[in-house]
Amino acid sequence: MLLVTGAGGGLSRLVLARLAGRADLVAGSRDPERATAGPGARRVDFDDPASLPAAFAGVSTLLLVSAGYGEDDVVTARHGAAIAAAEQAGVRHIVYTSLTAAGDHLAYAAAHRWTERRLRESTTRWTVLRNGLYAELLGFLAAPGADGRITAPLGTGGLAAVARTDLADVAAKVAAEVADGVTRHTGRTYELVGDRAIGGADLARALTAAGIGEVRYEPGTLAGARADFAASGAQAFQVPMLVSTYAAVAAGFLDGAGGDLAGLLGRPAASALDVIVRDAVATRG
Repeated sequence: MLLVTGAGGGLSRLVLARLAGRADLVAGSRDPERATAGPGARRVDFDDPASLPAAFAGVSTLLLVSAGYGEDDVVTARHGAAIAAAEQAGVRHIVYTSLTAAGDHLAYAAAHRWTERRLRESTTRWTVLRNGLYAELLGFLAAPGADGRITAPLGTGGLAAVARTDLADVAAKVAAEVADGVTRHTGRTYELVGDRAIGGADLARALTAAGIGEVRYEPGTLAGARADFAASGAQAFQVPMLVSTYAAVAAGFLDGAGGDLAGLLGRPAASALDVIVRDAVATRG
C-alpha cells in the first residue's frame, strides 16, 4: 500500500491526481471527509501521534509530504511522530519532501534538516526529495503592486524556482517506483531546483511583455517587507520565513540551477518564469 500524506494540500493533491490509477493508493489527511482525497482516505493527523500507527497499518511506502506550516518545534514533533509511527507499523520505505540544500540560510530549513537526520537514523528505507522553492511562491512574493512596481527586496539576486507541477511529477514517479519494488531510490537525496535563476528585473521584463502593463523593478528593503508582512495579518512565525526568503535570494544563495530534476522527469523542467507570468495574467483577468 502507498499512502500520501497531506491530501488537502496543493502538492499532495497534484501527486494524488498523478497516482489516481493505482489500486494500492491511499490518501492521508487530517480531515479526510473534507480533503479531495477520494475513496478509502485515512485520517492522518500528525498532532495526534497515538492515532498514527493504525493510520499507517498495512502501508509499505509512505510519501511524507512536509507538514511545515508551524514553528520548528511543532514541525519536528509532527515529523518525528510520523516517522516513529511508520517504524512501529512496519512501513518499509519513506519518501520525504524536503528543502533544497541551498535553502540552509532560510528560517524554515532547520525542521527539514532535522527530519532528514531522523530518517537516516530510522529503521526504514528512505528517499529525500529536496524541493526548490515554488515558482508560484516567487510570483506571490514578487507580485507587482497596483502602480506596476515590484518592490520585493530581491536585490540583484535570483531564485532557481521550480514549477510545483514538476515537483508533483517527480514525487509521484519516485513514490510509485519505490512502491513497485524499484530500489535505485533507496538512500538517495535528490536536488530538485529550476533550470535558471529568476530575478526581479527578469520578472518585470516578462510581465511587461505579457501585456499586463508596464512593470518596473524597484526593490525595497527587508525592514519594509517585514513591516508589510506583519501588518498583513501573517502569523508571527511566518514573517521571518518570508523575510529570510527575500534575504537569501538577494544574497545569491538560491540561484544555483540544475540538479536532478530534469533527469528524474525524463524531460526539460517547466519554465518557472512562464508559470509566474501565466498566473499573473490570469489574476489580472
